[in-house]
Amino acid sequence: MILFRHGTETNDAIKKKIRVFAILAVASFLCLWMRIWYLQILKWQYLTGLSENNRVRMVTMPANRGIIKDRNGETLVSIRPAFNLYLTPEDTQDLESSLDKLTQRISFDRIKLKKEMARTKSFKDILIKRDITREEVAFVEENNMSLAGIHIRAEPLRNYVFNDLASHTMGYLGEISKARLENDKDPTYKQGDFVGKNGLENIYESLLRGKKGYKEVEVDVSGRELKTLRKLPPESGNNLILTLDVRIQEELEKLMTATAEKNMNGSAVVMKVQTGEIIAIVSKPSFDPNKFAAGISPLSWNELVTDEWHPLQNRSIHGQYPPGSTYKIITALAGLEEGVIKPDTSIYCPGHFKLGRGRYRCWKKSGHGAVDLHDALVQSCDVYFYTIGHRLGIDTIAKYAKRFGLGGPTRLGLSREKKGLVPTTQWKLLNKKEPWLLGETISASIGQGYNLVTPIQQVIMMAAVANGGVLLKPYLVKHIENPERQSQKEFHPEITGQIEVNPDHLEQVRKALRDVVNGAKGTGKKSRLKNVIVSGKTGTAQVVRMKSNEELEKGEIIPVKYRDHAWFVAFAPYEKPEIAVAIIVEHGGHGGAAAGPIAGKIFKKYFKLNPPPAPSAQTL
Repeated sequence: MILFRHGTETNDAIKKKIRVFAILAVASFLCLWMRIWYLQILKWQYLTGLSENNRVRMVTMPANRGIIKDRNGETLVSIRPAFNLYLTPEDTQDLESSLDKLTQRISFDRIKLKKEMARTKSFKDILIKRDITREEVAFVEENNMSLAGIHIRAEPLRNYVFNDLASHTMGYLGEISKARLENDKDPTYKQGDFVGKNGLENIYESLLRGKKGYKEVEVDVSGRELKTLRKLPPESGNNLILTLDVRIQEELEKLMTATAEKNMNGSAVVMKVQTGEIIAIVSKPSFDPNKFAAGISPLSWNELVTDEWHPLQNRSIHGQYPPGSTYKIITALAGLEEGVIKPDTSIYCPGHFKLGRGRYRCWKKSGHGAVDLHDALVQSCDVYFYTIGHRLGIDTIAKYAKRFGLGGPTRLGLSREKKGLVPTTQWKLLNKKEPWLLGETISASIGQGYNLVTPIQQVIMMAAVANGGVLLKPYLVKHIENPERQSQKEFHPEITGQIEVNPDHLEQVRKALRDVVNGAKGTGKKSRLKNVIVSGKTGTAQVVRMKSNEELEKGEIIPVKYRDHAWFVAFAPYEKPEIAVAIIVEHGGHGGAAAGPIAGKIFKKYFKLNPPPAPSAQTL
């Protein structure tokens, strides 16, 4: 009996163990089944995505930005291939180790990269560095096994062929801002895209940028592309054909750079007087837009914006200066039109003009003696124009200044163009809360005081004098063409106004301007040419106003930043004018000495390339 009982208990224990084992087996099976159900049913979409991204990726293909050419087809702005370095974090098994290895040879902002990773979707490429060197490319390729998830793409990069040539006109690119991404209605813009920030690059952004392409690629476990499955090629942007002539532009850049190297910056504009086409336009100091193409560093940007000479400022349209004696053209025409003088009206210049107890000096201390309008313009006699201004009044002078386009934007087509300032009695009352003073009219009559003009306004004024009183809208783009070089849009001369002025009066002024350059006593003799008759007017714009009785001590040297600005405005040839120029040399002193020679060399260059007909004997 004892043995039987023992055997029974043993069998019961075995049966119990079997039951426990069975329960555990069923439970394990249930757990496994539930896991499979969770992965296959609940998480299938997520896991499918991971699987596909580990095998098939959609890659954006950037478009070639449209090129920019001069009027003769010379390429000014193009694109070039650049090697850009990217990271796909999900393809990297040991991210920190890979980045550590990368930093051995390639410098990049690791903190910025981590921030980008935090806000970037899974399996999206993150830019590490643009335009890496060939040595850096070789390093990545040689170490590709230990740099999983890090790869290189050849992509188009903006290339400014002549570096800083016409940089303010071309503009530059920069990474699209968050504000623009949020406000722009174009959904194709993405974070990291480069867009036009200034100049023509900005104005014609929508035409230049092109359309992105896409390709579906198969990748391995490290994210390396194996083959392309499908592709939608990108579409290149449209091209801009400009009015600029790179040959004239280069010469003008060289001449203005020479002045800028002496801390005498400035601007120069060359325009066709019959059409409004801008042949050359320079602002100094300048900058190299290539520094922006791959993303400018914070250090380089800070250097530009803190530079005391403001290299990012386009002085041609943003620089506002007193016109100095170039304004005497306006005062002379106003005097003739209003009948306060005739061409032969003689005014005696003793070297100063008296108004009450005040004295307003002529630039020639000993005076010019008795002069008529012609001699007054040729010798730039201040007293003669003080007298005309006193007779006219400020509001009448302003009326004629505005007729010639001063005091308003020229609509050149570049952003943030300044209007300059043509003062009036009402303007001062509204802005200064003070009545206009008669002495202020005296200063204004020779382009000092509150008067402000831009170089682009000055060239338009001079073109109107040259072409018989026609105001033209200046323009920089001749036509737009598609990538196949088919014209999409043409730009033509646009007349903005016909100045109401007696042609005889205008001719009187034109003759005087001719002799400013070619006469024995002319102030613009340094711009004279042998085979082309140049007509122009010098100007000196005060930076620091001196009192009427203030004199420089003998041997005293004025610091550069306090010296007067030098103006020269001109057109040529005299008989059949083709081009007009406006040049200002900041702190250059006298216009005839600093700006005049630059104009002379530009005229010489232009007419060497475009020979004019020989002048008739009666004009010599």
